[in-house]
Amino acid sequence: MAIIEEPLPVTGGAAKREYVRRVFSEIAPRYDLLNHVLSFNADRRWRRVAVDQMHWQDAPTGRYLDLCAGTLDLAAELGNRAGFRGHVVAADFVTEMLRGGARKSLRVAPATADALRLPFADAVFDGASVGFGARNFMDLDAGLREAARVLKPGARFVVLEFSTPYWRPFRAIYLAYLRQVLPRIGRVVSKHRSAYDWLPASVLSFPEPADLARRLEAAGFGPVTWRTLWGGIVAIHTAIRKDA
Repeated sequence: MAIIEEPLPVTGGAAKREYVRRVFSEIAPRYDLLNHVLSFNADRRWRRVAVDQMHWQDAPTGRYLDLCAGTLDLAAELGNRAGFRGHVVAADFVTEMLRGGARKSLRVAPATADALRLPFADAVFDGASVGFGARNFMDLDAGLREAARVLKPGARFVVLEFSTPYWRPFRAIYLAYLRQVLPRIGRVVSKHRSAYDWLPASVLSFPEPADLARRLEAAGFGPVTWRTLWGGIVAIHTAIRKDA
């Protein structure tokens, strides 16, 4: 397996795109295990809460989009819901990740696609989500605008992403875990030297919840609400696509 030594390109552009594609291609076989281990299995609950926010019951036979779908855990959480009779397009530009989620749900169709250049017409989806992938957009604002473009007016876009706690004592503990403990565990489990240095770097460079809400509104959404889980470790934004 290749060892990646270059600095982490968290600010965007072609270097970040190539880095993200290469790293996630290499860790794909152990990605699900790492998610469960590093989150103490809380990632399953976070995804359930995110899907609850989609209000898919309003269009149970509709067409939904999951961006940066990875190994399809979030897409499958919706696809396997009792009463859901629609289908989910799971888009990711790392084909190896999509292969890792094969057969998780019969209602999920994987699609190799870049979130910044989606191969879909305007206003075709009844809802969309992105789970722990928005911070990997090469251009966050362009990615949010592209999500708005493919959604029908009034459709919901749910963004599940890591954040940082506000309460200072807990924030200090969390940052110590994020910077020092998590990368070590990631290296041991993934057998990859630098892949899990990416996670803390990308989390710490991502906008705080209030700023992300403002950027969603600027991209064509409103109103935007959010809630935090686990003391602010995770934030879930729910954005409504404005009328065209």
